[in-house]
Amino acid sequence: PARPGAEPCPGPPRGCSPRPRPRPSRAEENPSPSLGKDRADTVIIGGGCIGVSLAYHLSKAGMKDVVLLEKSELTAGSTWHAAGLTTYFHPGINLKKIHSYSIKLYEKLEEETGQVVGFHQPGSIRIASTPTRVDEFKYQMTRAGWHPTEQYLITPEKVQELFPLLNMDTVLAGLYNPGDGHIDPYSLTMALAAGARKYGAQLNYPVQVTNLNCRSDGTWEVETPLGVIQAKRVVNTAGFWAREVGKMIGLQHPLIPVHHQYIVTSSIPEVKALKRELPVIRDLEGSYYLRQERDGLLFGPYERQEKMKLQDSWVTNGVPPGFGKELFESDLDRIMEHIETAMEMVPVLKQADIINTIAGPITYSPDILPMVGPHQGVRNYWVAIGFGYGIIHAGGIGKYLSDWILEEEPPFDLIELDPNRYGKWTTTEYTAAKARESYGFNNIVGYPKEERFAGRPTERVSELYDLLKSKCSMGFHAGWEQPHWFYKPGDETGYKWIEEEVVRGGYKVDIENMTDEMGVLGVAGPYARHVLQKLTAEDLSDSSFKFLQSRHLKLSDISVTAIRISYTGELGWELYHRKEDSVALYSAIMEAGQKEQIDNFGTYALNALRLEKGFRAWGAEMNCDTNPLEAGLEYFIKLNKPADFIGKQVLKQIKEKGLKRRLAYLMLETDNIDPEGNESVWHNGKVIGNTTSGCFSYCAQQSLAFAYVPTELSKVGQNLEVELLGKNYSATIIKEPLVLTEPTRTCLQRKGRSPKA
Repeated sequence: PARPGAEPCPGPPRGCSPRPRPRPSRAEENPSPSLGKDRADTVIIGGGCIGVSLAYHLSKAGMKDVVLLEKSELTAGSTWHAAGLTTYFHPGINLKKIHSYSIKLYEKLEEETGQVVGFHQPGSIRIASTPTRVDEFKYQMTRAGWHPTEQYLITPEKVQELFPLLNMDTVLAGLYNPGDGHIDPYSLTMALAAGARKYGAQLNYPVQVTNLNCRSDGTWEVETPLGVIQAKRVVNTAGFWAREVGKMIGLQHPLIPVHHQYIVTSSIPEVKALKRELPVIRDLEGSYYLRQERDGLLFGPYERQEKMKLQDSWVTNGVPPGFGKELFESDLDRIMEHIETAMEMVPVLKQADIINTIAGPITYSPDILPMVGPHQGVRNYWVAIGFGYGIIHAGGIGKYLSDWILEEEPPFDLIELDPNRYGKWTTTEYTAAKARESYGFNNIVGYPKEERFAGRPTERVSELYDLLKSKCSMGFHAGWEQPHWFYKPGDETGYKWIEEEVVRGGYKVDIENMTDEMGVLGVAGPYARHVLQKLTAEDLSDSSFKFLQSRHLKLSDISVTAIRISYTGELGWELYHRKEDSVALYSAIMEAGQKEQIDNFGTYALNALRLEKGFRAWGAEMNCDTNPLEAGLEYFIKLNKPADFIGKQVLKQIKEKGLKRRLAYLMLETDNIDPEGNESVWHNGKVIGNTTSGCFSYCAQQSLAFAYVPTELSKVGQNLEVELLGKNYSATIIKEPLVLTEPTRTCLQRKGRSPKA
């Protein structure tokens, strides 16, 4: 067992390297530390698989003067001791593209570079041992149809055929990805390094970055013991050293190292006798992965959050200066319950000898997703950090960042990886609590609209939170607590986008993030004007305060910026104000509305109301992977206006070429299940598109969804099918909106026409 507070031991016991490593060349074995040049286009800090992949992709795409600086040697850090798992599977949407690119790259990398990569593709199977888990697999299959990667829901019989050593007593189904497998992380990184050098990148090690200075023109001075390099941009890919790099420029990246353990067994006769390699198994109820390692097995668990270990001393005191290819002291007692569970599922483990136990640091962000892209507040400083699964992400992220850097915008939307999703509210305590939760929940069932509560609330609350928290179920949005729904009696409780434009356009503009200083309350409904008028002398009538107008005024002597708009589509205002005024403003509005029976509503109700009105949502119908024309927003775009607004020329080109798909408004005939978004849309036995969002409409007592479908199948009246939990339900494209907005109803009434939907 590890000593309490044990620091890293010097390395694995003799002969206990996590995986067999090919012998490096003499040049790699004894690198000559030098800078070679004093100027570079891009300086990459960190020589793990992520940094080396970026160097490979940038240089291959034609960028000159790519320099990578590694403080010790390539693969030092989390890369060298990784278990090397590769999978097409991801519950997200666009991260599947990252996984897919990585695997396709790894398949051809050896041929391209001449460097052995040790890539095995026996497939992988996620095991379902409960009916709920089977439903989760069906839910994931719903989202798999419109992606190009192979994924199948398979029977217990097929599971046993693929992995004959399993105890099938509890196996109900499997989620099978044939192209999955594992790769040797050391060999992968060395192959990427060979490719990077081939295309002209310079990989320098051991060279430690000691300081970073941002010059007034946005370029950087990268200081090292061997001299200074001037760079157009720097990219932090420093793994568990990323915090130290960030501190050089005053940034506190929310990262923390987790102790991850896995074990390797000696040769097992039953494994040795197999004629083909076993697929990787992920026993989700047992919370571990297991794969073949030569003639033995490799097994790695994810402990519960109360048992897992964080290396939080690295956050408070910094990473020990000499730490590179060292390991932590192992602690088998901590993972014994997982070992016992694995022995029940794979009985041959009971007779196997453990020949190696690896305990190394893996760097987690609070939500287990990496931080990738340019960092707000610092020009030309990019990050690719916080990778809990760096091996499968390395290839795709290298390509994604390379395209973004060279083309000045990302190739597709990965907003969930935006490093700016965290802010000054992200304390060390919050980071530790969330990393512990994320690691411990690694294999739990994932539910739609799931909330995770560790580390909450953050400092992003006002007194209004304390007033409302007992009345509603709160949701977490970028540090803020926001009501999802309010309880009724008997209810169960329970990227570009601005600094770069200023620099590029030479505008004289100061940018300041005011988010933490502001609050907003939405007031909506037929009595909204009547209630608010009681609190102000300003004229709120329709003729004086028109739809979409904004005005500074006082409500109950509280200064607000009022915008006459509501995402509900009903009469309403959004009231922006100082955060410290939230309670007083809320209380004044609630008191003024007592006669009108005013009440609270949350974001789930808001979502249903906006879908009934046909309103698009950012991150769903609208994102970096869609354009306004296919999203049905032509009404808001005037291509014939004199101003050359951002995107105008591209939109003209898109319009001239014609659209291949359009956003359709669907009414579904379902039973006790509703669309959520990202489900597969079918027509004539083929997947032809995907939903973007959906809900149950309380107005129509019907399920609704938005979906992108081919233009030829986008007309009103078209019959389609939407897959929900493994079953296809009839869906019909209807004219939007289902419910007319309040301004439209008012306009029709003035013209003497019926305002019905």
